[in-house]
Amino acid sequence: MVKVKICGITNLEDALASFFAGADALGFVFYKKSPRYIRLRQAQNISRLLPKKILRVGVFVDEDISTVKRIARACRLDMLQFHGQESYAYCQKFKGYKIIKAFRVAKLEDLDKVFKYKTFAYLFDSFSNTQAGGTGNKFNWKILAQAATIKPIVFLSGGLTASNVKKAIKLLKPDWVDVSSSLELRPGKKDHKEIQKFIQAVRSI
Repeated sequence: MVKVKICGITNLEDALASFFAGADALGFVFYKKSPRYIRLRQAQNISRLLPKKILRVGVFVDEDISTVKRIARACRLDMLQFHGQESYAYCQKFKGYKIIKAFRVAKLEDLDKVFKYKTFAYLFDSFSNTQAGGTGNKFNWKILAQAATIKPIVFLSGGLTASNVKKAIKLLKPDWVDVSSSLELRPGKKDHKEIQKFIQAVRSI
């Protein structure tokens, strides 16, 4: 069964709505330039009130290693998602955490560097010159379909909605789907009905 990660959580209401709708993981963005940035204390308070079975993912962009570790401990994170230019060596510095390395895809050649990373999972997102993620735009899924079987775990992100997620899953067979901006009323605030519709679409396959 494909799992669902709801990213860009900034408040407890959205976190609980995602959990009760059936999300498997929640993403907290610790990147100050993001419109979905969440402060440590706020993320810590939300994490403390969530059921243990939902996974907590911290999203970072070229952050200092010690800062990542401090936030991960404080928020009881299960996974660390690196969405910048982090090197393979950087990704090996976090023992005890499952690492997701994000890659922005515009053309087939963008996948060349992927296999240099031996991380728990790869996340594929839309390419943007101005944003590290959360663009709400879909990339050409055929690029991934053309690639050789990608291992290990694959997260698919970028422009997923309740109306296209089933097509994406059938075409690419990802292990996870990762969604943020398409479920928002405004940046940082989720539409709970859209969360339900999205997860129902995934579960209907």
